[in-house]
Amino acid sequence: MIRIGLLREGKIPADNRVALTPAQCKWIHKTTGQVRLIVQTSPDRCYSDKEYASAGVEVRQDLQDCDILLGIKEVPEKELIPGKTYLFFSHTKKQQPYNQAMFHAILDKKITLIDYECLEHDDGQRILGFGFFAGVVGAHNGIMAYGLRTGLYKLDRVYQQKSFRELIHTYFGLKLPEIKVVITGSGRVTHGVLEVMNLLGIIEVEPDEFLERGFSYPVFTQLKGAGLYEHSQNRTYHRDDFHLHPQDYQCKFQPFTKVSDILMNGTYWNKDMPRLFEWEDLAEKDFRIRTIADITDDKEGSIPCNLGDTSIADPVYGVDRASRKRTAPYLPGSVDMMAVGNLPNELPRDASRYFGEQLIKYVLEDLVKGGSPVIERATMVENGQLTDHFKYLEEYASH
Repeated sequence: MIRIGLLREGKIPADNRVALTPAQCKWIHKTTGQVRLIVQTSPDRCYSDKEYASAGVEVRQDLQDCDILLGIKEVPEKELIPGKTYLFFSHTKKQQPYNQAMFHAILDKKITLIDYECLEHDDGQRILGFGFFAGVVGAHNGIMAYGLRTGLYKLDRVYQQKSFRELIHTYFGLKLPEIKVVITGSGRVTHGVLEVMNLLGIIEVEPDEFLERGFSYPVFTQLKGAGLYEHSQNRTYHRDDFHLHPQDYQCKFQPFTKVSDILMNGTYWNKDMPRLFEWEDLAEKDFRIRTIADITDDKEGSIPCNLGDTSIADPVYGVDRASRKRTAPYLPGSVDMMAVGNLPNELPRDASRYFGEQLIKYVLEDLVKGGSPVIERATMVENGQLTDHFKYLEEYASH
């Protein structure tokens, strides 16, 4: 019998998402005799202790006897149990300095860490993530922020709705002005953004039309791959080469800064990739964008004026285009930034249900059996030792 514990989230502010819902736990118990799920009591979880207990799941404080522990966000160092196998989003694969102490504790305590972010199909497609609902909430917040800046319409907050279905009902009858929205990216985040564009009745147009024309109704265009990047020398784009040598490419986004009202950013970024635009572009008089929803949310990343996270309670701040300083939102001479790091928390039950479905379909069986190539590739640390896939973290792990 494998004992799997669902952790109470220890990061502050506490995340309210879960890896498995009560109904999913009940299904696992019913369909397999190999797994027993135990839930750590929590006051913050989007599904209550009572809901888990009603589904026949044991709820208690101590998870010391569990073999595998499932969380969502990073686990505080003092709460890590030596010798256990953990699955959560560690946010360490890019050598993030703010999680270095936690990473050291994982090594010191001889823990095995399997990072959700690194679980991928053979072609590199990520298996698990909350990206779709991050895209939904980020797109909503971006459109909402533009309405607050202009006073032309009003959208309610997402977290005030009980579900995605209820959120959709708030869109009925809403008439948007002649806005132009540019969307970057092609993954799960972007799929969520596109869902909101369709629900709001924002019409898709081709990039060349978007650049050259005005419209009497709201429109969006999507930029990805060859539409967004080209090789600096030969002006071509090859996906695999771009991901291997991003420093050899340049971004083609700059003309869109002059014709767009809102930017929804869903691109993956690392430090070698070209930015969408630079500070100097932001200061130009013809820089038209006034609202940026940086859904992938890399501080000073693909969006240079991302000066750091906002919160669900207060999701938007301003950035003065001349001084580059953070300001209150919606001021003349500023651009508004929406950069919330935990967007799916505004629709936690929907997001958790989707995440758990993917976990059950593609990961759980292999996890219970003791591994697979997919799990092996996502194992950053095994019994306190860096695995071969993550040897590049040696310096990060040793300092």
